[in-house]
Amino acid sequence: MLLAILNGLITSIILETIILLRQNFKFKNAIKTALGMSFISMISMETTMNLTDYFLTGGAILTWWVVPLMLIVGFLTPWPYNYWKLKKYGINCH
Repeated sequence: MLLAILNGLITSIILETIILLRQNFKFKNAIKTALGMSFISMISMETTMNLTDYFLTGGAILTWWVVPLMLIVGFLTPWPYNYWKLKKYGINCH
């Protein structure tokens, strides 16, 4: 499970950094922004997805029927934090 969390974090940070570099960010600022954008969200998402798998299958056993439930839980988990962060900085998504 720890490996899945680390892979999710690393992949997210790399992808966001590449996107920000294409938007003319300097590398240092792109990394800093990528870490600030999703670090807590990604940890919470990966953790709840893995816990869902663990509790529903009795272990870290990825089966086809648990994947949709994991995705739903992982999608919903970071919403409160992301909503709070957007409100805190007065950012609108639309």
